[in-house]
Amino acid sequence: HEAIEANSQYFHLAAWAVPAVKTITILAMGQVDGDVLSGVCYVGIYSVDSLRGFVLAPLFVYLFIGTSFLLAGFVSLFRIRTIMKHDGTKTEKLEKLMVRIGVFSVLYTVPATIVLACYFYEQAFRATWEKTWLLQTCKTYAVPCPSHFAPMSPDFTVFMIKYLMTMIVGITTGFWIWSGKTLQSWRRFYHRLSTGSKG
Repeated sequence: HEAIEANSQYFHLAAWAVPAVKTITILAMGQVDGDVLSGVCYVGIYSVDSLRGFVLAPLFVYLFIGTSFLLAGFVSLFRIRTIMKHDGTKTEKLEKLMVRIGVFSVLYTVPATIVLACYFYEQAFRATWEKTWLLQTCKTYAVPCPSHFAPMSPDFTVFMIKYLMTMIVGITTGFWIWSGKTLQSWRRFYHRLSTGSKG
């Protein structure tokens, strides 16, 4: 705990600087697009290179680093648990914490991996989808029609799963936040608010 607290300023610097640099770079390059399907502004909607460089690669790196830290943390917790059991110390609280971390990590990692897979699918087939669209509309707009390729349309389900999993990652974070202590704090707050307004 103290080792982490001693280096907390570096963690905060990394947590704020990396997204800030990415955001400034994306805005400076004008790579923010509007998603026709969801109506949300995002990066890489029309540019596969932006999707790969600013979305797919960073998500993969973050997921890999996060999973590595998670596994290292679990190894450390299991070692601590073994030492505590050997010393005869109760490990119930530590085991509860380990279960919470385990459930949270699954609830976070699985949707994040699915989102990554959806983006990978999107970047792999986008050129073919665009050619298919051009093939379907070339005569209407009097432009040259592409040839010698197998037409393919995007799977709507994959996009819906991507949006759902993106939201679920945020929702499952509530699993960690909404503990018994948090609910007690909110009850006390509401009680103070309601009794304070009467007096």
